[in-house]
Amino acid sequence: MKIIMLGAPGAGKGTQAKMIADDYGVPHISTGDIFRANIKEGTELGKKAKSYMDKGELVPDALTCDLVMDRIAKEDCKNGFVLDGFPRTIPQAEALTEALQKIDQSMDFAIDVEVDDESIIARMGGRRACTECGATYHIVNIPPAKEGICDRCGSALVLRDDDKPETVKKRLSVYHEQTQPLIDYYKEQGILHAVDGMLSMEEVFAAIKKILGA
Repeated sequence: MKIIMLGAPGAGKGTQAKMIADDYGVPHISTGDIFRANIKEGTELGKKAKSYMDKGELVPDALTCDLVMDRIAKEDCKNGFVLDGFPRTIPQAEALTEALQKIDQSMDFAIDVEVDDESIIARMGGRRACTECGATYHIVNIPPAKEGICDRCGSALVLRDDDKPETVKKRLSVYHEQTQPLIDYYKEQGILHAVDGMLSMEEVFAAIKKILGA
């Protein structure tokens, strides 16, 4: 069961990806985690990725795809995996399709978590992150026990620059330009399924499980 999660930043696809991974016993794979792991382990691919990141440049599509393929070749992916945050563009999607074809594989599902822009701006404006341990909260949906304080380590919670309305609008603009075309790409492949991301977390997950046939 090989799944790609699609949706705008803040749509909740990361949360759903983790829930799918836990429920189905398959790895949740995010490019950020892959980059960090390879850099930490000092792998050849990690060194290449770091050379771009150190200059503030984007890691090229081909290298990102190599890192993803290296990850999904590992033993824990033999029964499937959930991709979160990759592919982000049509060239990345094409590179992934090509790389999988070389090993006689293909993706099974592309799940688009649909949420309108206004709701995303409101949703992300309510996020708070711990300055120390990185735990995340939401002032309405997942509030900390004590306002402004992390439950886990007791440090201060902040509104990240990434979650400020002006930044979110820019991120949404990039998403509509670069990532939304993936919806048509996977529709043409016959594996696209949409879920209403405005429903509760549990209802969205139930809709996804129905799509996956469970």
